Amino acid sequence: MRLLERKSSLASLAEYAAEARRGEGRLVLVAGEAGVGKSALVERFQRDLPEARWSWGACDGLFTPRPLGPLFDLADQLGGPLLELCRAGAGREELFRGLLREVGDPGVLDVVVMEDVHWADEATLDLLSFLGRRLRGTALLLVATYRDDGLAAADPLRLALGDLASQRSTRRIGLAPLSAEAVRVLAGGSEADASALHRLTGGNPFYVTEVVQAGMHEVPGSARDAVLARAARLSGAAREVLDVAALTGTRVESRLLESVTPCLAPAVDELLACGLVVGDGEWLRFRHEIARLAVEGAVPAHRGRAIHGLVLAALGSLGCDDDARMAFHAEAAGDAAAVLRHAPAAARRAAWLASHREAAAQFRRALRFAAEADATTLAELCEGLADEAALLDQWQDAAEACERALMEWRKAGDRLREGDALRRLSRIMWNMCHGEVAAAEDAVSVLEPLGPGVELAWAYATFANQRMLRYELDAAEGLALRAQALAERLGATDVLSDALNTQAACAGVRGGEWEGGMRRALEIALAGRHQDQAGRAFTNLAALHNGRRQFAEAERYLTEGIAYCAEHDLTTYVTCLRSEESTIMERTGRWEESLAISAGILATVGRSPSNRLCTVRRVGSVLARRGEPGVWEHLDEAAVLADRTGEPQQIVPVRLTRAEAYWLEGKAGEARREAELAHDVAARSDAWDRGAVAVWLLRTGSLRVPQGEFPEPYRLELDGDLAEAARAWTELGCRYDAALALSSAAGEPELRDALRILTGLGAFPAARIVRQGLRRLGVRSLPAGPRAATREHPSGLTRREREVLALVCAQHTNAEIAAKLFISVKTVGHHVSAILAKLGAPSRNAAVGQAVRLGLADA
Repeated sequence: MRLLERKSSLASLAEYAAEARRGEGRLVLVAGEAGVGKSALVERFQRDLPEARWSWGACDGLFTPRPLGPLFDLADQLGGPLLELCRAGAGREELFRGLLREVGDPGVLDVVVMEDVHWADEATLDLLSFLGRRLRGTALLLVATYRDDGLAAADPLRLALGDLASQRSTRRIGLAPLSAEAVRVLAGGSEADASALHRLTGGNPFYVTEVVQAGMHEVPGSARDAVLARAARLSGAAREVLDVAALTGTRVESRLLESVTPCLAPAVDELLACGLVVGDGEWLRFRHEIARLAVEGAVPAHRGRAIHGLVLAALGSLGCDDDARMAFHAEAAGDAAAVLRHAPAAARRAAWLASHREAAAQFRRALRFAAEADATTLAELCEGLADEAALLDQWQDAAEACERALMEWRKAGDRLREGDALRRLSRIMWNMCHGEVAAAEDAVSVLEPLGPGVELAWAYATFANQRMLRYELDAAEGLALRAQALAERLGATDVLSDALNTQAACAGVRGGEWEGGMRRALEIALAGRHQDQAGRAFTNLAALHNGRRQFAEAERYLTEGIAYCAEHDLTTYVTCLRSEESTIMERTGRWEESLAISAGILATVGRSPSNRLCTVRRVGSVLARRGEPGVWEHLDEAAVLADRTGEPQQIVPVRLTRAEAYWLEGKAGEARREAELAHDVAARSDAWDRGAVAVWLLRTGSLRVPQGEFPEPYRLELDGDLAEAARAWTELGCRYDAALALSSAAGEPELRDALRILTGLGAFPAARIVRQGLRRLGVRSLPAGPRAATREHPSGLTRREREVLALVCAQHTNAEIAAKLFISVKTVGHHVSAILAKLGAPSRNAAVGQAVRLGLADA
């Protein structure tokens, strides 16, 4: 393909390569629609930079991807210790670090290209994030190409791009379609009308080239027609080879073609001459995925099944050890036995490499072919899917799979596995906000008569956790100790970590020393590579510090925990940690940032009710404090979910948020009722929740008198020392709470201080209440409140989001936006994610186009 209108992009690549050569490694994200010339750009740059060491990896969209496929491609080219690690089946951490060691030598410029990362599995996206955070001091230019025209709002790549964009080493290059003049040049000498060609192809270089090379007298309606027109001119032997190649993948080994087709040299030469495929060493490669898709779509279904069967057999005879690839061809061939042999193996390998999305897909594939399988096989597949779906925050899928597994174990008469399935189901139902503990109790009842084992240890640990969540602390600690004893005897370090975690959480609720025990739980989980338990420990460390308003300590664990959980694709725990981060921002008055994170959480389809609960409560709280619409939509959902859990730690915050919202609306009776509902379950809560209940009972005029010890800010407020309470809240970083404490004062100076704080926060309903108090004192000289003309933005964007969108439309990077608005790069990333979600845009470029269409570009 002739390269036109790409000088500036090549110049940018050259600049980034020079920076990398100086030891300032760069990650370059090359984005554009399918066929716009991303690969052509990088290939041309390779010719311009022959002195660098180049290595290439690619993601394949043909089948559920082999986890870390691009890394294995790179290992084949780089060889050495990295290839040895791959052959030894090393874990992902060793593989990641092995690649970094191989290409991180400052003595030579390494250019590593990963193509088509829109098809990447989670482990490959994690590899990009891992490398992107470690480029400083390396002579590495990492180039990743991807399509930005088909990314859904919740696509994992979108989330990864948000993380990568915040790294100092990241650069972006966006490729636009060609202008009408460039299309005229590219089509020079052809019979196609250049204007019509530009109009129908949208300036897409691949589409233009296909039409020109097909030699058509008129412009076809699609590139598919142009591709098939060229393919139709091939001989029968060449077309047979082309069809097999299209059903095999973007790249296909020559020896595989020889095993499946009469792959005579003249047929291959004819294919190369036609331009649809190119030679790549011992491989043939389609020049573009669009061409492969066109050819694949033209193969009749019955012939396709036969070809897949031949490919499956040939791969087996060639010793292929890629179970994901084998499972794909087995499914396409309708070979149930082969699917059940390869798909579960591919799922286990994907889970080992923390590609949980791919693992779940492989278990689903196996289940589609398991109708005739025995009960044990079916149950194991269902349990595998349940575990992977749980890590992906897909709890409804997890529940259905686990219930089916339980049924199959009962059918098989396996009491041990039945008890273990009950234990697994109890955890799933908790995440669905079904607060009953019957399944956990039943698991213990089934397993205890069978004697000590890992399954019983897990049942004790899970039951302990659920009793702790309901603040039944004595029972929880007893069960946790029994789990620890069994785990230590059996060497089950994952169970040990979980039980220690629960014991530490109980100590935290009681007000005792808890952090040492929780740190030990984390260390055991990390040492044993128990990802689930590590995610839980990071979450509880952050949450317990957050609950005590120890925000600096909480943020340290958030930073470590989000990095760990994101790199290991623990979607559930990433969401929990993001939620804690948003809660810190809510409590410290950073409400724009809190809403931005919350919008990103709620925009993702499939979030568990437990993760939605905290988020909708928090959104409702901020909207109420700012006097914006949508308060009760969120708080009504939060109340339903919280009551379903039966847990004081969920019910108390929701009821108090509702009490505050009613109080801000001037509805004293409703506010008092909500505060008293919180008080009904608060006796078993921790001191901070009990203190909040006591203050809101007082603030809403309840006659109830709560008993017990409370944290200092609440105790001072209850004692009537409002100035000291405000000081204590301010020292903790909670300005809104400080202002609310002062709002009950009888003196003008305190009320003016409250008004100043609330106005600065944009807490206009509470400011109105304080103004009323000042007027009752006879004060007339007051600063004006906000204008009523703060109408809702047509796309639901906040003021700050409109500012960020305007700068995105002006092509500013996240770092440049952060500098202009005096906020952090991470905060900009949160805002951009929220903007994309609200506009329904898959990428920044799409958001700009949407903004222009809606007239928001200058908002």
